Amino acid sequence: MIRVCADLESLSAVAAGLVAEEARRAVREKGRFTVALAGGGTPRRTYELLAQPPFRDAFPWNQTHIFWGDERCVAAIDPRNNARMAREALLDHVPIPPDHVHAMVCDQSPADSARKYEALLREFFEGGPPRFDLILLGLGEDGHTASLFPGSPVLGERQRWVAEVPAAEQGLHRLTLTAQVINQADLVIFLVSGSSKARALREVLEETPQPDRIPARLIRPSGRLLWLVDREAAKGLQALQREAK
Repeated sequence: MIRVCADLESLSAVAAGLVAEEARRAVREKGRFTVALAGGGTPRRTYELLAQPPFRDAFPWNQTHIFWGDERCVAAIDPRNNARMAREALLDHVPIPPDHVHAMVCDQSPADSARKYEALLREFFEGGPPRFDLILLGLGEDGHTASLFPGSPVLGERQRWVAEVPAAEQGLHRLTLTAQVINQADLVIFLVSGSSKARALREVLEETPQPDRIPARLIRPSGRLLWLVDREAAKGLQALQREAK
């Protein structure tokens, strides 16, 4: 499903509402809410809105567990750190128990750090394949999502839940959830904003599948999939252009 919003602000408001709705549903049905956050610039405003009324005051923070879809192998205080962005925009401003925040930490080699985070997931999800209630994702101009980059050997990973990514964008090693884990989620929401993403969005949604070149094509969850996009990102979609005529 694709939902087109006017701009980043309206997209973020819709996203915050959906996150809150999914959190309440999961807690009502299962007693807890598990979410993997995205990094990058687009989701930041969503996180800021969740940290403010009315979302902040009606959110089941005590039953929420926060994870990440990917992380750069940089220090926790580095501005490029995804967890730092989420803390500044959201987590430092809400009453979530500290032990419910499960950051990806690259304090060993990338390979060892990936194994460590996978071990954390295996313990939390009691050995079974992790099934997150919600995973938030972004979309790069090159079609990457999480840290699944074009041509990466990680794209074909079928055994591991968390993988190390050799130096890619910005020359940094990364950690990422693998596509098979993302596809187990109950709900995956892509947040896509800006004209610079229009070409990649069109290739993901409307062109011949080429997941090696456009890794976001790998995301086909067993649960629900929603694309929240703004008008600038959606302007190249042929289906929407036909509907507008």
